[in-house]
Amino acid sequence: MSGNSDDERLEELRQRKKEQLKQQQQQGGEAQREAQQQQAQQAEQQKQALLKQNLTDGARKRLNTIKMSKPEFAEKVEQQVVALAQSGRLEERIDEDQMKELLRELKPDSQSFNINRR
Repeated sequence: MSGNSDDERLEELRQRKKEQLKQQQQQGGEAQREAQQQQAQQAEQQKQALLKQNLTDGARKRLNTIKMSKPEFAEKVEQQVVALAQSGRLEERIDEDQMKELLRELKPDSQSFNINRR
């Protein structure tokens, strides 16, 4: 009969250890997620600082307007501006006219549909 209670105690200890390991993994995962969030937040702040430094007010307003209607396209434009700034290919700030030209260049080809009725 003492063998049965020893087995029960052993099983109970195993379950406790499993729960402790689970909790440690969850805590480690949370810390990792927090670190990733902080890195993403820092990268976003750096990107916004670069955009503010390299875009005039009119160009930023235009980009923000596009961001509201087409966020994926605006992100693509922001990445392009950041890449130009980091590579040193911008001699001066991008004004609204230059932003319009950049938007035209990056605009995806519109798909046209021809409907023929018979």
